Amino acid sequence: MAQTHVVEHRDDLLHGRFDPDLPPRLEVRSGDVLVLRTVDAGWHADSQPDVHGGAPLALRPGRDRERDPGHALTGPFAVAGAQPGDALEVRVRDVVPGSWGWTRAGGWSSWCNDALDVAGADPELLRWAVDWSRERGAGTATDQHGDVVALRPFLGVVGTCPAGPGPRSTVPPRRTGGNLDCRELVAGSSLLLPVEVPGGLLSVGDGHACQGDGEVSGLALECPMERVELEVVLHPDGAPAMPRASTPAGEVCFGVDADLRAATAQALEEVLDLLGRRHGLPRTRALALASTVVDLRVTQVVNGVQGVHAVLPAGRLLAVGGEPVGS
Repeated sequence: MAQTHVVEHRDDLLHGRFDPDLPPRLEVRSGDVLVLRTVDAGWHADSQPDVHGGAPLALRPGRDRERDPGHALTGPFAVAGAQPGDALEVRVRDVVPGSWGWTRAGGWSSWCNDALDVAGADPELLRWAVDWSRERGAGTATDQHGDVVALRPFLGVVGTCPAGPGPRSTVPPRRTGGNLDCRELVAGSSLLLPVEVPGGLLSVGDGHACQGDGEVSGLALECPMERVELEVVLHPDGAPAMPRASTPAGEVCFGVDADLRAATAQALEEVLDLLGRRHGLPRTRALALASTVVDLRVTQVVNGVQGVHAVLPAGRLLAVGGEPVGS
């Protein structure tokens, strides 16, 4: 019988790397539910009482930056019986942001900052007070300048551990997911990830209260998550070539590569595979149909490799070969 595991937060079990040698924090079974909270990606303290003030954001004590240089992640969680070649489905049942967040822009060299001539500028730090209503499933955030944005919370990092010797950086997204930074992975979404190491070793974190496609400054509205509820389902021998998702926006296929065109081709390859498996379509016909119903979006351009996701919204492809397509 499926169990619900309420994971008590402990700072000493946070990690900032993917590493097959990390002992799992907990082993769960297929169908089990994890209820947890996450720390913001920057390892800041849970409470920021003067979020609109001028003092630096308070950091958590005790982090070993050399050992854990990346995002503050919760886990890893092993799934009983998971083996390389399987697929792990992560169903996002609830995501509740914390009461504060931050966004930074400029002040460091990147291809985007260099092109926009802000690499040498004084960095801008927006400090957000977050107001989320669980009853409405909606909210807003207000920064120190009086800017107000609508919220759409999701986890930037949801990933299984990649194969090979560790540790591995949390920054670039991979075949095993990780730092996908896809704004469509909100509550009600389901993300399918390949398993490359025994147990899968699922890690999650990098809460975003909202983000635009591209994450153009390099950061979203970064925040802790007060509550995250995830159901994990194991699919033996079902590993996809790349992550795939079913979301409120539609079916989502991912591509990641240092070259944006290669990432685009990878996402489209997954679309052709999806349409071929689901409807028996040859590649050229699938591509022709995709050109009429699939949206290509730039997921992010700031994580060392570029991300593209292709979205097939529900209700666009109405019939194939005269047979109605289910919604």
